[in-house]
Amino acid sequence: MLIENLKHTLSKGAARLTGVVGAALLLLAMSGTAHAEVPGESQFVFNTFSFLVHGFLVMWMAAGFSMLEAGLVRTKNTAMQCLKNVALFSIASIMYYLIGYNLMYSGVDGGFMGSFSLWSQDDTAAAAGKFVGDDAVGYSAASDFFFQLVFVATAASIVSGTVAERVKLWSFLVFTVILTGLIYPIQGSWQWGGGWLSEMGFADFAGSTLVHSVGGWAALT
Repeated sequence: MLIENLKHTLSKGAARLTGVVGAALLLLAMSGTAHAEVPGESQFVFNTFSFLVHGFLVMWMAAGFSMLEAGLVRTKNTAMQCLKNVALFSIASIMYYLIGYNLMYSGVDGGFMGSFSLWSQDDTAAAAGKFVGDDAVGYSAASDFFFQLVFVATAASIVSGTVAERVKLWSFLVFTVILTGLIYPIQGSWQWGGGWLSEMGFADFAGSTLVHSVGGWAALT
């Protein structure tokens, strides 16, 4: 009786597994067909939405850094740590807009840095309805700026955690201006901006070197 029940259970499990695998294969085939039929406008919307969602997730990491630092310091310094993290995000946003983004991405072309200029949103192709082709970007310029910005703030947050209770607020904010406006964009241009490291074949997909390593080295200084 026990063996019969076991056989029955195994047969039902095999049937369910076959059904799940079949459904997965069907969905995969349908998604492949749908992807081939998705117009350029839909891809533009999806890519833009993806940049925003992923950027928000990384931005919430800044809140996590704040909570971590608040738990590491004495009670009297908790408010200062939270203020420092809010301030560094604000400074990173301003500096990356003023010079950081274009210094990292504009006109690098295998060199050592881009141009010292303001970031400007260029969605001309999308506004003209050009969502496919060589002159189409495939996503909103503002969404890309936001996505890149949160990584700048992440590098500064790493420094903030290492110097908790060890540095005055004003001196840390001055250092944040230099880090987010010059240091991070220049070294980021070497790979993500198509600079000399990229030309040599160096790859950093998720920022282990360009974000976290740079934040660690900056903290040691």
